[in-house]
Formats: sequence, structure tokens, C-alpha cells
Amino acid sequence: MSLTTTTQNHNQPMSDILSLLQCLLPQINATTMRQLNQIILAMLAMSGRVTMLGISRWTGTGGSYRTMLRFFHTVIPWATLFWLFFRKHLFRTNEVYLLAGDEVVISKSGKQTYGLDRFFSSLVSKPILGLSFFTLSLVSVERRHSFPIQIEQVIKSDIEKSSVSPRPEIKTKEKRGRGRPKGSKNKNKTEVILTSELLRIKKMINELVLLIANFIPLTYLVLDGHFGNNNALQMARQVNLHIISKLRHDSALYIPYQNPDPNHRSRRKYVDKLDWRNISDEYLRQSIIEEDIQTDTYQASLLHKEFAQSLNVVILVKTNLKTNARSHVILFSSDLKLSSEKIIDYYKLRFQIEFNFRDAKQFWGLEDFMNIGQTAVTNAANLAFFMVNLSHHLLADFRTLNPDSGIIDLKAHYRGFRYVHEILKMLPEIPEPILLTQIFAKLTALGRIHPVSTGVEPS
Repeated sequence: MSLTTTTQNHNQPMSDILSLLQCLLPQINATTMRQLNQIILAMLAMSGRVTMLGISRWTGTGGSYRTMLRFFHTVIPWATLFWLFFRKHLFRTNEVYLLAGDEVVISKSGKQTYGLDRFFSSLVSKPILGLSFFTLSLVSVERRHSFPIQIEQVIKSDIEKSSVSPRPEIKTKEKRGRGRPKGSKNKNKTEVILTSELLRIKKMINELVLLIANFIPLTYLVLDGHFGNNNALQMARQVNLHIISKLRHDSALYIPYQNPDPNHRSRRKYVDKLDWRNISDEYLRQSIIEEDIQTDTYQASLLHKEFAQSLNVVILVKTNLKTNARSHVILFSSDLKLSSEKIIDYYKLRFQIEFNFRDAKQFWGLEDFMNIGQTAVTNAANLAFFMVNLSHHLLADFRTLNPDSGIIDLKAHYRGFRYVHEILKMLPEIPEPILLTQIFAKLTALGRIHPVSTGVEPS
């Protein structure tokens, strides 16, 4: 009996990966497919930093460092690969999907890496030298999970670089009279000049919509408070999406004027400025108390003088019943019919993209890669996010027999499989099936956080 025949049941992980990648064959050739398969198996099993050298040390025959160089310098249509894999293995019918976007910054040293610049990092609350990638993600409302679908490196334009300048000297302004300056005209706030950042996002969304070809109906674009402005709202409407985002805590919001006589036309637009400390009960939607914290949810269609249209505003006011300390958060949407519950829930789901960033950095090399060329940097970043989606699919199957397992458990399983596979090739005789099962159970359990009880306990 041959070694291959005896261990065919234990070769499943290797064949599983290759079968998962078959949906990508229309877009990449067989050579790139074989290289990608070797790289994925190595990344699932390896320990240490995920670099080209590190990956090459964990690949089998045909996975030399030169092979890694050839792969990372191959132009790969990642956006199409992300979509094909998502549609084949991750998409679920009858689920609602949101489109979420966010930027991730990684630190890099040196001077030669493509796109190297100073970007603001929220982790250290200051600009750092590194790379930045903007990610669009499909978020499943039912599964409450985010799937990266398109990644693009942020390259600062000359205008963006020059916008960070020393603080100018304060000049005294001449007083002008009351009223509007002579000759001033009303501005159409829907006609905005998009920044290079918003133009980049708009281009990514248009490419994604063209790629999915109405396969998934997308309605909402969820962005963080950085995009809580009229320009971002107009960008979203230009791509036929409604934005859900957050306003500044000190935003000036006004109650629209309602003429008591509907037959009489009035030029008046605003009534009173809304005071979040004294909001009328007519706007109260929910009030709950948990652990001495009272949360009041208010919703109203309000006006903001910087926005071109009415906003569906949800204000969350939290009150500490012991100290009477109060705080508030202002969420908004351009969809005036969206309920307050969905606005809050959809904005919460935006944070799922942060877990993608964490996994890409911690497990799949987003912080580790040392590539410096444009194509190599693009491939390294996209590969890290592709592994986020692939590992989610593998975990879904892995948890059927290994509940509560995470990525560390999954990697321990593949690492143990690799050890056993290499040991079996060196043995003069094939162990008995029961002993072989015990060996697999023992080695694949090393390093796991959540141990699992198998049918045959290793001795």
C-alpha cells in the first residue's frame, strides 16, 4: 500500500484549497494558480513574519524564493478575483448587504517603498510614515460580518501634500456691513467639487458596480465621521447610493419651517436651532436604561446649512443617572425614510471592517511585507485581504467539528498537518490507521486555543 493511498484522507486540506480556487481560473493562468495555492498553504501553516522569504521557507517543492518573486511581480486582477471568490463561496441569497468603506494605515520604514508618505494613524493618533489603503467591503446584515471586496492604495496627490502647510499668520479682517455682500449669488450645494479622496472612492464604487452587474442590490454606503459632510453625501448620490455616516457633535441642525397655511408660499426655511440637551419629546423614538445609563434615541428630518438637502438625523443621548453627566452622538442618512433602528444598526456594522484590518495585519502579512515596487506592494496588500475572506470560508467549515475555533486554531491545524505530512514521507513503514489518526490528532492540536475532543484520543 502506497503512502499516498494510506494518507489520502489526511491530504484533504491541500486538495480543498485548490478546489476553492477553481473559480478564479478564467482570470488567472494555471501557473499563477499553482503559485497562489502554494502560497496560501504556506500562509495557513507558517509561523513568524509573512514575507516572501518567510513564505518560501514553508512552501514545498516548486515554491522557491524566485517563485515568490515571480508571483509578487505578476499583474493580477485582484478586484475580479475578490468578486469571483465572494460570489462562489461567500454570497448568500436573501441577505441584505451594505457597502462600507474605510482606510487602513500601516507603518513602513525606509525610503523606496511605492506610495510611502505620512498618513494619520488612528492607533497612535498622529501621522506616521507608512502606506495607506482604502478598502471597500460588503457587510452582511444577517451574518454581521464584513468581506473585503476592493482594495486600492492611497497615493497622495500634489494638492493633498501641499494642503499640510505651516499655520499662516492671522490677518485682521475688515468689518463689513450687515446683510449679503452686493452682487453675491445663491450657490447650488448639489454642485460640489470633489476632493481627490472622494474621486478615488467614487471611481472604486463605479468599478465595483460595473463588476457585480446588479448581482447584489446595493442601497447604502456606510462611512465613518470623516465623511460626515455635504461633499461625501453628493458623491454617494452620484453613484446612486444613500450615505450613512456621523456628524460632528457640535453640528448646527435646524428644524424645518412648516408654514401654517399650506396655500401660502413662504421664503422662510429654518425655525430654531436644535439643542440636543432639550429635544422635544415628539422626536423621541426609544428610551432604555442599562446599568444606570439612560439612552434616549431621537429621530427627525433636520436641516444643516452646509448640506444641500434635508437629513434623516438620529441623536443618541446618554445620561449617567448617578452623576447626571450627558453625552451625545449624531448619526445621519440621506434616506429620509430609513428607521432610526436601521441607521444605528447599519452604522454599528461599519466597525466589522476594522476586524478585517486586524486579521490582515495580525495573521496575513499586511504589516509584514517588505516589497517596494508598485506591483509587488499591490499584490502583498491584496493577498492579505484575500486571505481574510478565504480564512472566513475555511473557518465556517472548520467550526462544524471545532466550535468556537478562531484563526489561531485554524493555523495550528494546518501547521500540524504539514508536520505530519513531512514526517510520513521519511518513515520506512506506514503506521497503522489508528496510530496514524492519533498522530494527526496530536500534532494538529499543538498550539490551539480551543482544544477539540476527537473520536480517537492521542496517547
